Amino acid sequence: MSAVVDLDAAIGFVVAHGDAVDRARLSRLRTGAEVPGELLDAAETGQLPDGGWPATLDGAVGSVDATCYRLAELDDLGALGRPAARRALDWLAARQLPDGGWDEDPSLAEVAPEWARPGDPEARFYLTANAGFWLTVAGLDARAAGPLDHRVGGAYAGVVQAAAHAVAGQLAPDGSWPSFLPAGWLSAAVLHRQGMYDESARIQAVLAERVPRLSPADAAWLAATLRRVEVGEEQWLLVSARRRLAETQRSDGGWDSDDGHQFDVHTTLRAIRACRPAVTSAG
Repeated sequence: MSAVVDLDAAIGFVVAHGDAVDRARLSRLRTGAEVPGELLDAAETGQLPDGGWPATLDGAVGSVDATCYRLAELDDLGALGRPAARRALDWLAARQLPDGGWDEDPSLAEVAPEWARPGDPEARFYLTANAGFWLTVAGLDARAAGPLDHRVGGAYAGVVQAAAHAVAGQLAPDGSWPSFLPAGWLSAAVLHRQGMYDESARIQAVLAERVPRLSPADAAWLAATLRRVEVGEEQWLLVSARRRLAETQRSDGGWDSDDGHQFDVHTTLRAIRACRPAVTSAG
């Protein structure tokens, strides 16, 4: 019999160890419940006037990586249609380079983590996949001023298409990619939504081979990302990722983060997103 994630235990872990914003994310994921305005304001705090979020609390320069991280939190809260998310998405779109990719501001070189180091080709691929993913999934919900565009990415359709081609152009014939592991599932998601199914499937085949060795945090991130772009839940990659989560769930209901136990609640929320029954109103 295949292992099954204990969602009740996972929910209990978040309730016991999360803060008010974490618990609001949980309620939204479970039932589509509306989130109080003051909690949304708290989740949006620290945004710079130009629309990005900084890499550090006192930073004055927007970070592509940090902004994508905040958008992930706001997505769980159903807040991608609010002004803060709209400004962030406009900022991301404006930061796209002529070749369709993204890079961090050179001034962040001293504080950027390895996966977001300015000028590094591997980091650039990852940032392109990450920014492309959020513009893909949020474009219709958080479109900029102007006519409604029903294409993938909405108001950012051209930006997203350029990002997809920038990513696809760097894939090896076997589906491998010249960057960090998470860039794989982010790229697969962007390409899937662009209808570039062959390229996406080649990446997914590579990922499927790696699932048995994935950390809990990576398994949750992979599955949540692909579910967000409506990759079928019966696909082998998603089935195997959920099995990996069942194998690695702790007795207290949570999962280990790769970034220290202070982020275990975040990882657990992502695992719940990856494994929960679909709730239409929660997005």
